[in-house]
Amino acid sequence: MLSTLTGLGLSTAAGLNAYIPLLVVGVLANVTDAVKLPEGYAWLSHWGVLAVIAVLLAAEFVLDKVPAVDTVNDFIQTAVRPAAGGVVFSATSAAAELENSTWMSQNPWAGWVLGIVLALAVHLLKTASRPVVNASTAGVGAPVASVAEDGGALGLSLVAIFAPILVIIALILLALIAWWVIRKVRRLRARRRARQGSA
Repeated sequence: MLSTLTGLGLSTAAGLNAYIPLLVVGVLANVTDAVKLPEGYAWLSHWGVLAVIAVLLAAEFVLDKVPAVDTVNDFIQTAVRPAAGGVVFSATSAAAELENSTWMSQNPWAGWVLGIVLALAVHLLKTASRPVVNASTAGVGAPVASVAEDGGALGLSLVAIFAPILVIIALILLALIAWWVIRKVRRLRARRRARQGSA
């Protein structure tokens, strides 16, 4: 159960920012005993790989805070964030061994699929909400939203590793935010249609 929550939390974080959970998992695997990477994932803790991830994170950090550029970045990240979600979910299968649960280790594809689907869902929510934030704040909200997303990705990554039971609360909050964003997007589209109809 805890390994699944860890995987869900890290995958959710990857949907917000692909590089933060990868970096957190890789660094913690190097410097602590909190993360034990399963066989086949040792590359994630290699300092050269972590340096590349850090450079990509720096680029994402800047690009995601510029209105309009953030939309292009989100389009590019449509492939990256779900893939990162699959990696971080699968990389936590060592926790399943600690729980004496063999299902995840016998079915490694399940971690990939769950991680990809969850990260993609969060990514699509982020991608849908950013134009609404940009339009409603004349672009001023883009850096604020981006900092909140980055902070959420970092916080959720750490919670997923050190207090995975709290991931349940984070997922409930994310579901509420998703519901709010979907309502906002629908209202924005309805206003646009009304304006176009009256023009």
